[in-house]
Parts: sequence; C-alpha cells; structure tokens
Amino acid sequence: MAPERILITGCNRGIGYELVRQLIEQQCPPKQIFATCRDPNSPQNKKLNDLAAKYPNVIVIKLETRDANSIKEAVKEVEKHLNGAGLNLLINNAGIMHDSNLESADSADFMNVYNTNVVGPFLLAKELLPFLRKAAEENQQKRFSCSKSAIINISAMLGSIEKTPETFNFLPVVPYRCSKAALNMLTQCQSLGYKKDGILCTAVHPGWVQSDMGGLNAPLTVEQSVQGILKVLDSLSEEHSGIHISWEGNVLPW
Repeated sequence: MAPERILITGCNRGIGYELVRQLIEQQCPPKQIFATCRDPNSPQNKKLNDLAAKYPNVIVIKLETRDANSIKEAVKEVEKHLNGAGLNLLINNAGIMHDSNLESADSADFMNVYNTNVVGPFLLAKELLPFLRKAAEENQQKRFSCSKSAIINISAMLGSIEKTPETFNFLPVVPYRCSKAALNMLTQCQSLGYKKDGILCTAVHPGWVQSDMGGLNAPLTVEQSVQGILKVLDSLSEEHSGIHISWEGNVLPW
C-alpha cells in the first residue's frame, strides 16, 4: 500500500525523478507527491513539470536543501497543500558528490557536500516533523511503516566504514564518503529520537546507478534501482528502523 502523502527531494533527474514517475504510475498512487527541485522553471526540470502537468497529484516545490530559509519556505508551501493532513513519507534523496580525494579535497569541498548531504536532510526532517507526527497520529492502528510515517535517507555503500577497504581504491571521494557516514549516524539518531512518535527512520543504499552521479558504466539502471527501492520501502517495519539497507533488501554494515 503506497503512502498517501510523500515528499521527495532532488526530483529533476535520476533517482528522484524516477521515484516520482514510478509512484504516480502505480495502480493506487499516492494522493499527493511533493517533488522538490532547486529551480522549477529551469529547462532541466521539463520532464518533472510535464509529469506534474499530466498528474495533478504531483506538486512541484522549489527547494534548495543547502538554504535554511528555502527549506522553511518550501515547508510552508507543503503545509498549504496538505490542508490539515499529515505527511506520511519523507525521502531525502538530493545529494552531491565531488570527485576529490585525500590529496585534492579542501574545506570548501567538505562543507558543500556536508551541507547538501547531511545538514539539508536534518533541517528538512526537523521542519517537517509536525506533519510526520500528525500522519503517525492519524494511523495509530498501523505498525511502523512507510505508509504510516517514515523518514528515508538515501545513503550509499560508500558511507559504510566497515566496507571502506573493499571500495576505497576504486572510488576515494573522501568528502562524499564522510557525508554519507554522517547521514547514516543521523538516521540512527532519528530512529531513536522519533521512535516514541511512531516514525520509521531508515537509510537506503540505491546501488551503483547509471545517473549523472554514478556514470554510464554503472551496472544498474535508474529504473531497476527505483523498482528495488520501492519494493524495499513497502516491506519496511519497526525492525528496520535505524538500519542501513540496500535496494535489494540486504542489511549493510555501518
């Protein structure tokens, strides 16, 4: 059963756009999908805007996750559309990766990546918490699930400290790795802090995907990744809160 009301960040392309497309084309689609992007009027967002024109329950929201004021304005816009209802699912998908290693990375690389990949998801979840709590209250009879109330942080295997020896030489990207490790910690903290509110919090690794970030040599298409992610999201329960899980449903080490 699909969540009734969802907000997804980074929807102009890649995994974010494909999440919106596959969700809205389900037999029983969500009542509202808030699809965020930095600049809805940019030519880069044509596909997303076309989707919103075709499906009225797709609502495009302007959001720059590195800007606290932009987050607050976006949440105000979402609140208007919710019209008193709760928000069932937040998917923090927006993220960036700099091709920098131990020799080339500088403080600007770290701060830019951290602000997008960690601080943004934290602030957005914080601002949306009243609506996630409301959704949980509206569905008190349900167990922990994405159709009740959930925060899903799109992470990466590169953020797994235990897996680093297997992947470091192939793709160092130190600021990105550190940011995803921090996002995993945030997920664990959220799962503990929001358990009393009935909110599920899980980190999801989407796989190595053929996208602007993953490159054309990646083994997984965006469509395949999102199909797997949606299947995993549908299966999550309280036992999965505070873990790192792959698009195939495999639990990953921190």
